Amino acid sequence: MGNTVDMRTCLSLAAPVMLAYVAIGIPCGVMEAQVGFTPLMALLFSATYYSGAGQYMVSSLWFAGMPLTSIFLNISLVTTRQLLYSAAFAPYVRLERRSRSLPFAALVTDETFGINLDRFSAGGDWDLAHAQTVNAACMLSWACANCLGAALGSGVSLPVDVMSFGMTAIFICLLMGQLKSRSAKVAAVCAALVVVCCKLLGVSGSAIFVGALAGVVCGVVVGEVEP
Repeated sequence: MGNTVDMRTCLSLAAPVMLAYVAIGIPCGVMEAQVGFTPLMALLFSATYYSGAGQYMVSSLWFAGMPLTSIFLNISLVTTRQLLYSAAFAPYVRLERRSRSLPFAALVTDETFGINLDRFSAGGDWDLAHAQTVNAACMLSWACANCLGAALGSGVSLPVDVMSFGMTAIFICLLMGQLKSRSAKVAAVCAALVVVCCKLLGVSGSAIFVGALAGVVCGVVVGEVEP
């Protein structure tokens, strides 16, 4: 703590995520414009709620005619996975003041979670200031991309479904970089199988959360018995 932030390192780590956020943020902004968002509203919404999956869901569920209460409950359920991220980072920020750790937790996403956890676990001079810089850079790119998409609105035709695959591609890239141990591989396979099973059983809303929880449990169990 107290080290000068290495902006070059932070931005080099954040750059792939920032570019991907532009690719998926613009169509997200276009969808938001179609439900009545102005560019400023899209910017503020992205900077405060800041959930790619959740923001896509808001537009999709609104188009489907769902009431606001149902939309709120659905996106809240999807974002419960953030609780797992908080638990994973807790050992690394336990000595920080809450005024510093809470803003950091508010800007954690699936992608920045992978980057920062890898850096924290590697030790060195990576601290909360570096982690928050990565988070803030990614959030800024996402918010600006949403704002641009909302400005473009329905006046431009974008292959939203194809560009939305960018979010899945980010997850795949981050996953490949983490499969370095047996416990990580078991956790990934277990999580994927549980998500598929939930989908087949019609449990779509909580599939990601249940799968992530199952993967964590399996990974911890295997990690305890590894030599």
